[in-house]
Amino acid sequence: MSREIEVCLSPTLIPNYIIEGRIVVVIDIFRATSSICYGIENGAESIIPVATVEECLSYNGKGYLLAAERNGEVVEGFDFGNSPFSYTKEKVEGKTVVLTTTNGTHAINQSLKAKQIVIGSFLNLNALCTWLDAQSDDVLLLCSGWKNKFNLEDTLFAGAVVHTLKNKFSHHCDAAIASEDMYLLAKDNLRAYLHKSSHSQRLKELNIEDDIQFCLKQNICSVIPVLKDGKIVSIC
Repeated sequence: MSREIEVCLSPTLIPNYIIEGRIVVVIDIFRATSSICYGIENGAESIIPVATVEECLSYNGKGYLLAAERNGEVVEGFDFGNSPFSYTKEKVEGKTVVLTTTNGTHAINQSLKAKQIVIGSFLNLNALCTWLDAQSDDVLLLCSGWKNKFNLEDTLFAGAVVHTLKNKFSHHCDAAIASEDMYLLAKDNLRAYLHKSSHSQRLKELNIEDDIQFCLKQNICSVIPVLKDGKIVSIC
């Protein structure tokens, strides 16, 4: 096999990987990349990821929806944060959302040297894997983690992708092997496994268990969101 798939368990580890010429899949299961996939699926024209709350605010009054999340909560004064339920067809169809989050948009900004940046979540797992299989480039699965720390949910999704594509890509990366092993342990009941995760507990304290459950749904989206000219759009 000429193609390689690797897993980066935190954005802080990016300097240890070659990303130039590769496809980087950004993963932030709870909740940014899940919401991005759902928003694009529901007809959002585009989503503009920005690094800071201040940069997001600079788009105010220009016809955009503004979404800002920090520490799991909507930043005061913004239209919404990164709950997937804010990205319904009724709210986002035909509109552009400017988005900043604690982890996901940070990981996107850390990946800008990649040949292509695409967005992954359990919501579009099969569509993403089918698309990756059809490409000729090496793949890096980038887990956004929590404030640059390792987390379980992103790693489980990386493991799901590795497991699906293991016969199509070589994967001599220990992080890929470990993430697949974790996924195989958890796959029959992801929510039960993730009850122990720090971010699951953090979100539970914010009374958004529905968000957690939704973000673990599989294959309800068919889109592949891709970053193009600073905007996330559907690849099709």
